Amino acid sequence: MTMKFPGETEITINGEKHKLRLTLGALAEMEEALGGDFASLSERLKSPRVADLLIVLHALLVGGGAKLTLELLKASDVDFAAAAEAIGKAFRAFDPENMRASQKKTEAARCPGASGSPRASSS
Repeated sequence: MTMKFPGETEITINGEKHKLRLTLGALAEMEEALGGDFASLSERLKSPRVADLLIVLHALLVGGGAKLTLELLKASDVDFAAAAEAIGKAFRAFDPENMRASQKKTEAARCPGASGSPRASSS
């Protein structure tokens, strides 16, 4: 499965690969389900409960196009460590530090020599 968007990763649930994608809709679903605004959501997820992780995982799955209900997800075979890792990957893509590094790589790829490395001259 090819990942095309920042904040996109995958996870295996019940032996089937599913795409996770952090979208505005996923963030809105998390805010609604967990209560509060983005700042309080961020704070709450620093030490989440298992129920919180299920809600976040479900929102990311829906963002990735899955037609899985929260109830079905609760009854599914989900590796907790893999779920936590996939959720972390989805959110790290939007970490300001990662975004700056990614932007620099993109700019360097578009403009050779822009990264400060000297270009060979053709004399």
